[in-house]
Amino acid sequence: MHSKEYRARGNWNEIKGSLKQKYGNLTDDDVTYQEGKEDEWLGRLQQKTGETKDKIKSWIDRI
Repeated sequence: MHSKEYRARGNWNEIKGSLKQKYGNLTDDDVTYQEGKEDEWLGRLQQKTGETKDKIKSWIDRI
């Protein structure tokens, strides 16, 4: 998963909204991706959601 690919395709806002909807405890800061910090971002999502990084990546790829 590379969020810049999603943003380039124009659906990054949809992905962020879907993450926040699925995991109600996520904030805007949690779903904001910073270039070059994918591992940190996924780790933060993993901590907040209790899901594995692979499961999060797979879920995002299906959106």
